[in-house]
Amino acid sequence: MAGIVPPGTTTIPADAPHTAHTKSEEKTDYMNLPCPIPYEELHREALMSLKPETFEGLRFDFTKGLNQKFSLSHSVFMGPTEIPSQSAETIKIPTSHYEFGANFIDPNLMLIGRVLTDGRLNARVKWDLTDNLTVKANAQLTNEPHMSHGIFNFDYKGKDYRSQFQMGNGALFGASYIQSVTPHLSLGGEVFWAGQHRKSGIGYAGRYETDKMVATGQVASTGMVALSYVQKVSEKVSLASDFMYNYMSRDVTASVGYDYILRQCRLRGKIDSNGCTAAYLEERLNMGLNFIVSAEIDHKKKDYKFGFGLTVG
Repeated sequence: MAGIVPPGTTTIPADAPHTAHTKSEEKTDYMNLPCPIPYEELHREALMSLKPETFEGLRFDFTKGLNQKFSLSHSVFMGPTEIPSQSAETIKIPTSHYEFGANFIDPNLMLIGRVLTDGRLNARVKWDLTDNLTVKANAQLTNEPHMSHGIFNFDYKGKDYRSQFQMGNGALFGASYIQSVTPHLSLGGEVFWAGQHRKSGIGYAGRYETDKMVATGQVASTGMVALSYVQKVSEKVSLASDFMYNYMSRDVTASVGYDYILRQCRLRGKIDSNGCTAAYLEERLNMGLNFIVSAEIDHKKKDYKFGFGLTVG
C-alpha cells in the first residue's frame, strides 16, 4: 500500500527544478542579440570554397617586414591575359608585370598601396575612428581613360545591427542595413543609385547561422537571386553549395565546393553546372614559405588554366 499514490496527488519528478531552470535559460534575450556580419559579407563562408583565387601562369610574392607595423612587398606575375572576344573561344595574350607594395597595419589604421609596371596604382585605407565607426576607401588609378575609380565606405557597428553608407565616382551612392532578429537569424536590405548610368536598385537578404551550418538568401531588383549553404562537417572540413539565378536574363548557375584544412596545407575546390572545375592548393613548406597550385578547367569554353606560385614572408 505504500507505493499507491492517493487520488488527486501529482507525482513531481526528481529533476523538475533542473528542467524548469533549463527552460528558463533557453529563453531568448532579445535585448542582447549578437551583432551580425556586414551586409557585403553575407556569403563569405561559401565564397571561401566556391570562389578560390585561381590564376594562370607563374606567381611569386615576397613580403619583408621592416618593423611590427610597416612592411614592403614584391610580386612578379607571368602568364596570359584574357581579352574580350565575340567568339565562343577564349583569346589570351602573354603578359608579365612586377608589383611593388607598401603596407602599414596598426590596430586602428591600415594603409595598403600597390603600384604596377603597367601604370596602375591601387590604394586601400581602413581607419577605425571609434569602436563603432569605421571609414574605408579604395581607389585605382590607371592611364586608360574612364578606368580610374574610387569608393568610400562608412560602416557603423551597433550592438545587434550594422549599417553602411557608400559613395563613389560616377555619382554612385548606396546604403545597407542588417539586423539580428534572433540569436541565429539576421535580416537586412540595401539600396543603391548609379547616377552615371541612371540605374537604381533595392535588395533584401537573410542569413541563418549555427555552429554547424550557414544558410543565406539574397534577392535584388536587378534580377539577381542568390542562395548559398555551408555545412561545417568538422573544424577542418566544410562543404558548400550555391544557386545563382537572374530572372531577367534567365541565367542559372549552381555549384558545389569544399574547403579542407590539413596540418600543412589547405585545399579548396568547386564544380558548377556549366562544367567548370577549379581547385586551389596552399602548401606550407616551412615557416613563412608557402607553395601554391591553381587549376581551372572549362571544357565548354575550351579554357584550361594552370598556375604555380610561391609566397615568402
